Amino acid sequence: LEPINELRNLGLSIITRYHPPHLLANFYSTHLFYEMRVTSIIFPSLAVLSSFFASGFSITQRTSPSLHRSRDAVMPSTSSSSAIHLSGGAATIDESSVSMTPGRLLGSLWGTGGFCYILIRSIRKIFPIAAEPFAAASAPLSNFQLAAYIFTCLWFAYVEGYKGFQLKFSPLVVSRSLTLQPGKSSFLHILFAPLYSMGLFHATKKRMIVSWSVTFGVAAIVAGVKRLPYPWRNIVDAGVVVGLTYGMMSILIGYAVAFHTGKRPADPALPDGSNNKKK
Repeated sequence: LEPINELRNLGLSIITRYHPPHLLANFYSTHLFYEMRVTSIIFPSLAVLSSFFASGFSITQRTSPSLHRSRDAVMPSTSSSSAIHLSGGAATIDESSVSMTPGRLLGSLWGTGGFCYILIRSIRKIFPIAAEPFAAASAPLSNFQLAAYIFTCLWFAYVEGYKGFQLKFSPLVVSRSLTLQPGKSSFLHILFAPLYSMGLFHATKKRMIVSWSVTFGVAAIVAGVKRLPYPWRNIVDAGVVVGLTYGMMSILIGYAVAFHTGKRPADPALPDGSNNKKK
């Protein structure tokens, strides 16, 4: 009966805390808006819900046939090592390839590194809460709560870390950061490179709608999670720490691979006619 009692107590606690007058008062309080700042888990959690709402953003790397000259014609092969292929008798450049100039290196480091800094701040803020159940002064977890703690960490590692970050959001962040070049890109794009890399502005209409919709949606979820009783808030925060850590590592590895190969890992989702698409 232990799991049933745990769920019953959790439900009673939520009902007690979430009666309408209490919610209305807290909605207009400055404390709630303060907790919706960028360094919370709002923007990193874009990766979680984007995996459900933006499945169309994952792309397959386009291969470019290399050139093999024969005596009579140029015959393309299936090798993907070349960045040039033939189209209608003319040579075109593979847009996934980038030249890593010093300016592009600085811009991409600020975009990718700035976003990773947001993740680090989030992890540092949430980790003490996630580790609280194992402190000597805290009430120990029951067997059911410990199982929920472990399951939540594994679930966030898969859904947020792998499906959200590694497959969707990390390639987007790296690819958009690689479009930044001081002197060529807009000053605002360089100044707000971490937010630009997240696709919050100067992106396709679909990308921005998804990004901002998820941002405000997650803001409400964050406010709700903060009001969960002990140890359920701690359990959810533990999963968030695991998911964000996994996601940050996938971004760093993805950036290292892009730097080594000179190719963007995904479509940067830039608006039509953007000069960055040609750089």
